[in-house]
Amino acid sequence: MLKIIIDSYIPYIEGALEGLADVHYLPFVEIKPERLSDADALIVRTRTQCNAALLEGSRVKFIASATIGYDHIDADYCREKQISWTNAPGCNALSVAQYLASALSYLEEKKGLDLKTKSIGIVGVGAVGSKIAELATSFGMRVLLNDPPRARREGTKYFVDLETICREADIISFHTLLNRTGPDKTYHLADKAFFERLRQKPVIINAARGEIVSTDAILEALNAGKISEAILDCWENEAQVHPQLLERSLLATPHIAGYSADGKANAAQQSIRALSRFFGLGIDDWETPQLPPPIESACKPGGSVTDFFLRTYDIEADSILLKSNPSGFEAQRSNYPFRREPKAYLPYMDADFAKSFIKTFPLFF
Repeated sequence: MLKIIIDSYIPYIEGALEGLADVHYLPFVEIKPERLSDADALIVRTRTQCNAALLEGSRVKFIASATIGYDHIDADYCREKQISWTNAPGCNALSVAQYLASALSYLEEKKGLDLKTKSIGIVGVGAVGSKIAELATSFGMRVLLNDPPRARREGTKYFVDLETICREADIISFHTLLNRTGPDKTYHLADKAFFERLRQKPVIINAARGEIVSTDAILEALNAGKISEAILDCWENEAQVHPQLLERSLLATPHIAGYSADGKANAAQQSIRALSRFFGLGIDDWETPQLPPPIESACKPGGSVTDFFLRTYDIEADSILLKSNPSGFEAQRSNYPFRREPKAYLPYMDADFAKSFIKTFPLFF
C-alpha cells in the first residue's frame, strides 16, 4: 500500500485517502528525512522545503503542494530524481482578492482615499493578479498592469513597464512568484532603487512573497516619506517579523491573504485529484466536504460595498492581533479561523444589494 505523508495543517483533506493508502498526518516541523524514507508521496505547504536535504534517500515519487506558489520545491532536483510535483494554481486567487478588497475598503473608509480617483499598479498578472485587476476595475480605479513574461508573449498593448508603475501609481500591489535569479528575477524587486523612482508616494501592498520587497528598503522609504503606507501580509525571514516594519505598517497580517475556507478547500481538492491521477487511485473527481457557514450577522442591511467587505473580512482585526503578538506569527497562521468568500454570503444579502453587488463585482461569482 502507498504511504503518503500529509502536512496536518492542511484543512479539509483528512479522510480523502484513507482506505486507499497508508496516510500519516504530520505537523510541518516533523516532516523530516527520517520520516520520509519509506514514503511514496507528500502533500505539503510552503513551509516544507522540498529539496535534496529532505528527499535524498527517500522513495518519494510525487509531491503535491496545496499552494499557489512553488518556490519551496527544488524543481531541478526533482527532475534529476524523477520526482513529479504539482501545485494548486489559482486555488486561493479569490481569497487574495477578498483580502485586497478589505484592504482597499479600509483605505477608503478609514484613510479617506477616493478609490475612483486613484491608479493601482499591479505587479504580476497571473491567476491572482488578474483577479486583483478585475477587483480594482470594479472599484472604478485606473489599472496599470506589469508582467514582463506576459508582455513578451502577448505584446505590450495591455502592459506597462515598472518605470510607469513607479511614476503613475497611487497604490502598488505585488502578486508575482518569487524568482531568485534569471531574467524575471523578483527577489528584492522592490529595492532601494525602486523606491527612489517613486513619484506619487503610493501605498505599497505585498500579498505575494516577503522577499519580493526588501525590508531595509521599504522601511527606509516609509521613514523618508517616499511611500504613504505599507500593507503587508508577507515578510522576509518568516516567521520572524521585523519589529520596526511591523510598527510602521498600516496593516500587517501573518501571511493569510489566501486563507479563506473556499481557497483552502480548492487547494485540498486540486492536490488530491492530482495525486489520484498520478497513482491511479480512482478519485480524480474528489470533492471537499461541506464548508462552515459564513457569519450571517456580517451582512448589514443597507450597508455600502466597502462596509460589506470590511464586515465579511475584518483585516484590521488580523493586523491588531499580529501587532500585539508578533512572536505568535506561526501560531496565528497555522490556526487561522478560515473566513468565507463573498459568494457564501449571497443567501444573507438584501435582494437589492445582492443584485447590485453581483453586477459590480462579478469576479466573486
